[in-house]
Amino acid sequence: MKKIVSVFCSLIFVCAMFGSAHAQAPAGKLVVYCPHPLVFIDPIVKKFEAQTGVKVEVIAAGTGELLKRIESEASNPLADVIWGGTVSTLDPAKKFFEVFRSPEEAAFYPDLKVADGKITGFSQVPSVIMVNTKLIGNIKVEGYEDLLNPALKGKIAFADPSKSSSSFEHLINMLYAMGKGDPDKGWTYVTAFIKNLNGKLLSGSSAVYKGVGDGEYTVGPTFEEGAVNYVVSKAPVKIVYMKEGVISKHDGAAIIKGAKNEENAKKFINFISSKDVQTMVSHQLNRRSVRADVAPSDALQAIASIKLIKDNEEVVNKNKRVWLEKFKDIYTSQ
Repeated sequence: MKKIVSVFCSLIFVCAMFGSAHAQAPAGKLVVYCPHPLVFIDPIVKKFEAQTGVKVEVIAAGTGELLKRIESEASNPLADVIWGGTVSTLDPAKKFFEVFRSPEEAAFYPDLKVADGKITGFSQVPSVIMVNTKLIGNIKVEGYEDLLNPALKGKIAFADPSKSSSSFEHLINMLYAMGKGDPDKGWTYVTAFIKNLNGKLLSGSSAVYKGVGDGEYTVGPTFEEGAVNYVVSKAPVKIVYMKEGVISKHDGAAIIKGAKNEENAKKFINFISSKDVQTMVSHQLNRRSVRADVAPSDALQAIASIKLIKDNEEVVNKNKRVWLEKFKDIYTSQ
């Protein structure tokens, strides 16, 4: 009898050890390419790691650089997810993305769902102009036209639109706003704007809002959240929504085709699309949610008070390379 009890206890112990080991088995890893600021990335990634046990490695760089990496690594992907970059910027690279429909999309605004399922919306990103109130003096800045003021020559922070998705969105916004709906007619303005940069072109989106916020530049066309964070922190800056019209695009995330950690990538997309995280994005990180059931932060100007205009995404996607080359040619010829 004692022998039977002993064997029985041993079996219980082995089963308990197996169950414990199974419960503590590592949940794997996830590699994320991301152009978001680190202060934006960190709280979301830490929350995901805590909830799932998945270890996340983030490679942060400009959207353009990350998309080039994805293309060059197509035969052997080194990342699982790209998280960030506007849909206009990501769209030409969709052949490198897997189709994935998150169940969380049911709560998205209808026009923020990407039809083919290769990109999942993450946040709404209006283009804005950030102004350093200590440096601006009596110079009026209400929109794009005011950025041609000779007093601002060389004092405008702007990133290379081939490297920065927010600057590419501003290029689109300029072409449509200043061309009054016809992007071909907007190049007269863009040429004058480039001349007023006085040869200064920055390497990424963060350099723009940091440059203005830190007082290195007087003004800078950037994206809303980057500027709002400085306003919230009581920095001497203000936000201008261009009087000629603001294009508000949404950025997104996508699973890279051939991802080595595809199941964890799906978990991550579902996580960042969830109401819990989207509420965090809106109320703590000052971005506009893609979900209709998440209210905007009080730090954000009411969308109804902003003059919104639209571009033609088909035209933008078709002409992206041409427009970037034209911008480069104008810049190098100045």
